[in-house]
Amino acid sequence: MPPSHPVARRAALGLLALPALASVPGIASAQGTSTGNPSPAWPDRPIRFIQGFGPGGTTDIVARLIAPSLANALGQPVVVENRPGAGGTIAAEGLARARDGHTLMLINNGYAVSAALYRRLPYDPLADVEPVAPVASVGLVLLAGTGPEAPRDMAELVRRAKAAPDKLHVATVGVGSTQHFVAEAIQAAAGIRLIHVPYRGTPAALVGLRNGEVELVVEPASSVLGQIKGGEARALAITSRERSPLLPDVPTIGELLDARDFDIQTWYAIAVPAGTPPEHVARINQAAQAVLADEALRGRLGELGLAPRPSMAPAAVKAGVHAEIARWAKVIEATGMERQ
Repeated sequence: MPPSHPVARRAALGLLALPALASVPGIASAQGTSTGNPSPAWPDRPIRFIQGFGPGGTTDIVARLIAPSLANALGQPVVVENRPGAGGTIAAEGLARARDGHTLMLINNGYAVSAALYRRLPYDPLADVEPVAPVASVGLVLLAGTGPEAPRDMAELVRRAKAAPDKLHVATVGVGSTQHFVAEAIQAAAGIRLIHVPYRGTPAALVGLRNGEVELVVEPASSVLGQIKGGEARALAITSRERSPLLPDVPTIGELLDARDFDIQTWYAIAVPAGTPPEHVARINQAAQAVLADEALRGRLGELGLAPRPSMAPAAVKAGVHAEIARWAKVIEATGMERQ
């Protein structure tokens, strides 16, 4: 039996349509020749590209995947630096306090979740950090085990959960994580209650699923493609508006629950410290657009289940992230979840 955990509260269904925008120095760096008209003043030395999670996770992989192309576009080495801890807030604080003019960060939707969940952070998520360029996004998967107690499809899950509330368990990587919020949203859309079981990281949650400690797990599709394709787990549904090209047989939550506006994805974006000169912001945005236009890179992102995000002006990127922070705050309020 899994450890005892509080019953997950249900999110308001009307808040489900969220926009789709998880330190040890890294070892990846790359250098190339700048494209277009190089700025005579910036960048004039190597660029730190920090991210707030450990080596091997999707955020780390994406940062290291785009770093060489960013180096080519900017004309300086781009060095990935891991600053894991506190769900990315340690790295975000480092970015907010950076004054060297050559520090970027790859943020993900956990940045918005933390901004909404925590009453006090060592930086102001609205004023101290400026998101400037979208990168990629991926839907999350509601994953079931393969044992006899695991539901075989969404219809069975809903039927069993309604017949015996609080008997089925859903694992995530922690209270207040994106996965936790998505689990809440799925419950709201389905009108069911599940017991939330937080684990310390994706590997531990998947072990719990395999051992029968929990019947369900919520994870980004990119993190569990191997388990799904290897038959170690069963994907019941994906949270993006459209089906994933890598999982074409997995239906969306919207299809299964007649919730057409249901669209929650893990997203990645490049951010800079507030006060970065507008011409530098523009150059970073243009460099990111050039990077994501490369078909080879788009193919590699696709292999991870990630869809490159459309080009967007820096002001629109910032506004989109701020809007998502506000929406997560409404979800917290609607569920009665205690802010930290």
